[in-house]
Amino acid sequence: MSWWVHDLIQAGMTDLLVCWVFWVIFSICLHELSHGWAAIWQGDRTPIELGHMNFNPMTHMGGLSLLFLAIVGIAWGLMPTDPSRYRWGRRGRIFVAGAGPAMNFALALVCIVLGGLWVRFGAGGNFDPSDDLVTMFFHSGAMLNLILAAFNLLPIPPLDGSQILMGFSYRFYEFFHRQEVQTFGLFLMLAILWFGLFGFAFAVARDLSAAGITLIGT
Repeated sequence: MSWWVHDLIQAGMTDLLVCWVFWVIFSICLHELSHGWAAIWQGDRTPIELGHMNFNPMTHMGGLSLLFLAIVGIAWGLMPTDPSRYRWGRRGRIFVAGAGPAMNFALALVCIVLGGLWVRFGAGGNFDPSDDLVTMFFHSGAMLNLILAAFNLLPIPPLDGSQILMGFSYRFYEFFHRQEVQTFGLFLMLAILWFGLFGFAFAVARDLSAAGITLIGT
């Protein structure tokens, strides 16, 4: 099994490596901060009290997540909140959980728009991420954030999709709090990665991002 960092460097794709690492860390931090901002707006000061309202990747991702990023290119984050303090009660979960994916969709849209404007006015209408660093930067940012948004919206605990459903229905709340459901959710996420479904999502996000940038850039 080869090391993804070594493979990119050997293939002469160091620029893509730098873009990918930047966007993974930056996007996860903003995803988690969005959860925090939403929770604070809901009256829950837990993110502030536990010192998580900063831009430090170690705060949001931790050493283990950053280590996994370095080894296999996959990372995660965490924002501590206390749903019992939400002013909307259980339905506050919808707003707080949805804030993270919403931020990723917003970042993807910004990258597509800026990438398209660059292609139109800076690259002469030529969309070529493999040859233009700025295009690569925005394309990889849009692609990664589309993946993060879609993945986190899956109705699998502890992903945001399950938290949103808990806010809509108490039956979902009870269901997703069962130990066997949480254990199954963990194995299901591992299966998604193991059987290459993540690769399918990667390809779809890549093509959607390219189509959006090209549309604005022409």
